Amino acid sequence: MQRPVRIRLTAPFELISQRYERGSILITSNLPFDEWTETFGSERLTGALLDRLTHHVSILEMNGDSYRLAQSRSRQIKPTI
Repeated sequence: MQRPVRIRLTAPFELISQRYERGSILITSNLPFDEWTETFGSERLTGALLDRLTHHVSILEMNGDSYRLAQSRSRQIKPTI
């Protein structure tokens, strides 16, 4: 049972390590970097992963209302015929 967990934790690190300085990679996340350790479970691997991800990078932080939520609300307001 431990082996699949270990593979799951190291797979993102291995993928990013293989792409590091060889090509582009695009990652989107709703989590801030300080919550990644909790997600990946290893402070050491998460630190190495973030080190590679944030080297030669442009970070676009997008804050605002969810467009999906706005669409959902607009559908609820419209009267049904």
